[in-house]
Amino acid sequence: MPDTTDAALAGRIFDIQRFSIHDGPGIRTTVFLQGCPLDCAWCHNPEGRVPGPQLAFSPTLCIGCGYCLRHCPNGAHVLDGEAHRLDRQVCAACFACAEGCYSGALEVLGSERTVADVLDEVLRDRPFYEESGGGVTLSGGEPLAQPAFAEALLRAAKDAGLHTCLETCGAVPWEDLEAVAPHIDLFLYDWKETDPKRHRAFTGRDNASIRENLRRLHERGADIILRCPVIPGINLRDDHLAGIADLARALPRLKGVKVMAYHRLGDGKRERLGLAPETRLPGDLDNMRPGEAEAVAARLRELGVHQAAAG
Repeated sequence: MPDTTDAALAGRIFDIQRFSIHDGPGIRTTVFLQGCPLDCAWCHNPEGRVPGPQLAFSPTLCIGCGYCLRHCPNGAHVLDGEAHRLDRQVCAACFACAEGCYSGALEVLGSERTVADVLDEVLRDRPFYEESGGGVTLSGGEPLAQPAFAEALLRAAKDAGLHTCLETCGAVPWEDLEAVAPHIDLFLYDWKETDPKRHRAFTGRDNASIRENLRRLHERGADIILRCPVIPGINLRDDHLAGIADLARALPRLKGVKVMAYHRLGDGKRERLGLAPETRLPGDLDNMRPGEAEAVAARLRELGVHQAAAG
């Protein structure tokens, strides 16, 4: 258990996912922290971008009970026959409507949790970690958008004897990466786009600091898997794949590269959050099929890239 100061430290969490098998080795619990410095066009966790709670609305779940109409101080909810509309222009995000939404049509995404509270939930599955070689993974959003909370939680997890992973976009101050590094067994480090201008166009920032942070982590001996999201029409280009291979060759202790095939899970989340459709992606973009992802992995193998076994 962390010391008293760390145990009481609170952070903003939007999900805790148990029995994860894609966020590091073994069976894991993935803790999703809110806030992110990037604005990726293909983001599959848009609820993790902003630092505070958000109201999600799923009209198909509405049963027309009228609770939200009676409790919204601004009249943001309108029931017209069987149709339920939420006017986000007048919504004050007070979340009074969601407190008694019986059907789950209205849901608050994001809450404050203490280190002690999160660790208690993570430790419930310790037998599965021990059997499978798993542990806890911090994800997001970007976990290091909350550096003090992330460090305290990782330190507490290590003190409890857990294997720890950190998923990071790398677009954070080096000092924050350096501070958490002693408490991390494996970094799952994103490499989204080789071309700096294209990186800025599709994420809001270039990749210079991301590349430099990766180099510095490697130099200090960190275990790193490079995770590369592949989005057809955006970064599914041979020059980008060649750039991944060049980067991997410059990092001889890299634990491997993992191809992350594009999927559209973020679309439904954007709708629930009332966000406008993403215009930077091709309109006909669909989920990558397994064969397409394997073709990318095969091309990387041709370029001499070692595939990661897990992560």
